[in-house]
Amino acid sequence: MLQAVGHVLPIAVAVALSSVPITVIILILLSPTRNRSSIPFLLGWLVGLAGVAAAFTLFANLLPESSARRPDLGVALVLMIVGLALVVFSIVAWRKAIGRPTSESLPRWLRAVSSIGPFSAFGLAVGLNLRPKALLLSAAIGVSLNADDLSAASAAIVIGVYTLVASLTVSIPVIMTLASPTRMEPRLLQVRGWLERNNRTVSIVIMLVIGVVIFSNGLTRL
Repeated sequence: MLQAVGHVLPIAVAVALSSVPITVIILILLSPTRNRSSIPFLLGWLVGLAGVAAAFTLFANLLPESSARRPDLGVALVLMIVGLALVVFSIVAWRKAIGRPTSESLPRWLRAVSSIGPFSAFGLAVGLNLRPKALLLSAAIGVSLNADDLSAASAAIVIGVYTLVASLTVSIPVIMTLASPTRMEPRLLQVRGWLERNNRTVSIVIMLVIGVVIFSNGLTRL
C-alpha cells in the first residue's frame, strides 16, 4: 500500500497546487459570506476529490487484467496517454499565452464567487473536480490504484490520503481564517494578488511537470 501512496502523492500535490480552487476559496474567505460559504466549499471539495477518484478507480477495474508474468500494458498505456495529454495541454496553453499581456483582472465567474451562498459553494467545489485537467488526474489515480492490485479497504485508505493531501491548500486557509480572520486577511490579499499576476504561468508549469511525472510512471510499468 505504501507503494500505491507513493504513486498518487505527485498527483495529489498537482491537484493541491491548482490555482483555480485556491483562488476561489481565497475570494470566499475575503467575502461577507465567509462564515456561511467557506465550510460548504471545503466539504464539496473533499467530496468531489474522493468521489471522482473512487469513480475512476472502479471504472479502471474494467481494464484487462495482467498475467502473472506480464506487466499490465493497458494501465501503462493509459498513464502514458494521460501524461502526454497534460504535456500537450500545457504546451498549447503556453503557445496561446505567448505575446499576450498578463491581465490582473479576474474572470467574470470568479468575481461572482464572493457573493455565492453555502449551497452554491458546495456545488461549485464539486464541479471544479469535473474540469478536463481534474478528470485526467483522477483517471491517473484510478488506473494507478488498479495496477497496484489493492484490496477495497486499502484503495479506500489511499484515496483518503490522496484527498487529504490534495485538499490542503483549501482546508488550511479555511481553518486558519475562521480561527483568526484579522490575522489572515492581509495574507489572503497578498496571495490573491500574486495568483492574479502569475496564475497563467503557475498553471502551465504545474500541468507540464505532472504530465511528465505521470508519463514516466506509465513507462516504468511497461
